[in-house]
Amino acid sequence: MKAVIIGSGLGGLSCGAILAKCGYEVTVLEKEAVIGGCLQCFERRGKRFETGMHFIGSASKGQTLHTLMRFLEISEQVQLSPLDSHAYEVISLDGKRYNFAMGRHAFIEKMAAYFPHQKDNLSKYYDVVERVAKASSLHTMTDVAAPEVLTEFQLRSINEVIESVITDPVLQQVLVGNLPLYAGKKDKTPFSTHAFIMDFYNQSAYRIVGGSDKIAEALKATIQRYGGEICTRAKVTKVVCDDQMVKKVEINGEKEMPVDVLISDIHPQSFFPLVDSKLIRPAFRKRIQEMENTVSAFTIYVDFKENTVPYMNYNFYGYHGCSPWDCESYDESNWPRGYLYMHLCHKDKARYASTGEIISYMWMKDVEQWLGTRIGFRGDSYENFKREKAEQLIDTVERDFPGFRSTIRHYYTSTPLTYMDYTGTADGSMYGIAKDINKGITSRVSFKTRIPNLYLVGQNVNSHGMLGVLVGTIVTCSDVLKPVSLFDLIKEAGL
Repeated sequence: MKAVIIGSGLGGLSCGAILAKCGYEVTVLEKEAVIGGCLQCFERRGKRFETGMHFIGSASKGQTLHTLMRFLEISEQVQLSPLDSHAYEVISLDGKRYNFAMGRHAFIEKMAAYFPHQKDNLSKYYDVVERVAKASSLHTMTDVAAPEVLTEFQLRSINEVIESVITDPVLQQVLVGNLPLYAGKKDKTPFSTHAFIMDFYNQSAYRIVGGSDKIAEALKATIQRYGGEICTRAKVTKVVCDDQMVKKVEINGEKEMPVDVLISDIHPQSFFPLVDSKLIRPAFRKRIQEMENTVSAFTIYVDFKENTVPYMNYNFYGYHGCSPWDCESYDESNWPRGYLYMHLCHKDKARYASTGEIISYMWMKDVEQWLGTRIGFRGDSYENFKREKAEQLIDTVERDFPGFRSTIRHYYTSTPLTYMDYTGTADGSMYGIAKDINKGITSRVSFKTRIPNLYLVGQNVNSHGMLGVLVGTIVTCSDVLKPVSLFDLIKEAGL
């Protein structure tokens, strides 16, 4: 059986690895010269920078991601460096800092030290987080599942659930301090998204030594080890179907490749216009094109002067207001309303940081005047725009880290246009299609389509982040491989 996969992001590569291991003839088609999607890294003046996957969680021995990495045969090839278990996330609100500690007990004790009168409520909050996380057998790699729990908390907003158990208004804000990890929106983003993220990172958190493209290269090696191939500069320009199935794909407008199973890892808004089939109805196409995407970002990539900045073994979220909510609702006078600052791990046990990144929300509309231009050829006005925004953002970081500006040797910037160009995601969206409790299932994209041999994977299916994407991969591959129990094969890998 020939499985063709469009796109070489985490979803496409992990699908390719699983299907190749299970005997499929796998071909991954990537339109760009470099594989990886959001796993890509790039170099400037000999320094490496991340584009998307900055850190991962639940990767300690026996935990879910560790099991999945063993099954994908990448755990030995990807070196991880743990974040500070006492403060892996630091939230700064109005100049006061709050540390997230790893593990249920440590997390509650640390938060209770800031909010003593909320200790019982913190236990209740963590009970709900664990209840949601454990409701998914794929997130926990157990046979226990509670779909009714998932349904409930997919239809309740983050703020509504937190406010129902936490009575201190400041603590309510602190607990959503890592909103940039999922671009949450008040009264819209489901609590399930928050719960999975909190559970994922609170079990353990790591940076990837040398950059997240190590994951892409390791998955590529797994695919090739089982006879699969990855073709770069291979843009799918048409998906050709008969009345019932996908029959072949057209590549670069000329070459054709036959297909038994086709899996798309590219954004649905980019993919479905390629599909030539009456089985994909006009109403469905319209719904997909009208789905809202999460916000994009402006990023500064910092090259530090040598041995000037102690390595920061945590992620810092800075807000100069009293709330992390609504940072995506900015104007020229108050941007940036918040930011995420982190160091990259160029080697294990580093004393000093070599590089770092600062990320703040930005919408595509801010740079839409340069749509249609090419990277490196967008003109002086674009460069001036980026320089102005970078200086604003550096000034903001300077308030939290006095002397920060003096440690910078060089810096580089990216906008939603850059992110769209390198990852192919619609509007440069950080996390793809936005989940919205008010829209229910109409804000979700199924991994299955009305064409029996056409499937979807990636951050727009199920969820984003490494675990979210891999869970989506398992769901998709399980349907392709049935009656083989992929779940049992993965559990065996973790033993």
